[in-house]
Amino acid sequence: MSHTTKDKAKLLARVRRIRGQVEAVERALEADIGCADVLMLVASVRGAVNGLTAELMEEHIRHHVVDPAREPDSDRARGAQELIDVVRTYLK
Repeated sequence: MSHTTKDKAKLLARVRRIRGQVEAVERALEADIGCADVLMLVASVRGAVNGLTAELMEEHIRHHVVDPAREPDSDRARGAQELIDVVRTYLK
């Protein structure tokens, strides 16, 4: 079973929250609110998309490359965990 299938409900909930944030940007633009406020809304959308991307990439690494928690080779486990940490940091 794919990790996206297993976590489908959680992932869809995140996507729906992102949709709501994008709709808030649309409403703000339609209402002619200030550009600083629109930029803040867009930044929140970007953060939410980056969070979703990081989660998907982390689970992809754990399921399709190597799961650090289950890898008997300590060097490979450490390398996989470092990769996951870099992805999280990069997408913050």
